[in-house]
Amino acid sequence: MFERFTHDARYAVAGAVAQARAAAADSVTEEHLLLSLLDRGALEPLGVDGAAVAADLAARRRRGGMSRADEEALAGLGIDLSEIVSRIEQTHGAGALTAPAPRRRGLGSSLRTVLGLPEPQQRHLPLTQGVKKTLEQSLRIALGRKDRHIGTPHLLLALVSRPGTVSEALADRGVTYATVEAGLAAA
Repeated sequence: MFERFTHDARYAVAGAVAQARAAAADSVTEEHLLLSLLDRGALEPLGVDGAAVAADLAARRRRGGMSRADEEALAGLGIDLSEIVSRIEQTHGAGALTAPAPRRRGLGSSLRTVLGLPEPQQRHLPLTQGVKKTLEQSLRIALGRKDRHIGTPHLLLALVSRPGTVSEALADRGVTYATVEAGLAAA
């Protein structure tokens, strides 16, 4: 499938892996893909401030990645998500729900040097099911539009079409399937 991706789309996926590594994540998520697209300026033609979207994602991550639908479902059960987040942060510190899982430590770099051992290669970061579905959806969108290649607009269309915090953060900034498609048609 990646042979159908434009260079920009390939770099966006590679950028998502880099975003995940920088965040010390165990896998590449839809959020990492969106952050990579923001770095590539994918929302600039739509007049959307990428920094504001990134800040909104960080605020949503602080809530443990819960979407608005999740929050409403919990509220229906009498559970206040804001109160839970507040209590967790009182006990474990601000941003406790955003901290990556602790990693097992290996030999230190200086000890490796002394022992003459090579540095370990970077480990493979798997794509989450959400990212895999997003990539598949971008292919379907491109095929439906009779486009030969999958570009960053197709990735963005796929992200806004999937439910969750990423599409909510985009929708809050006016980025919907219709607005992205209109921007794609104008290009």
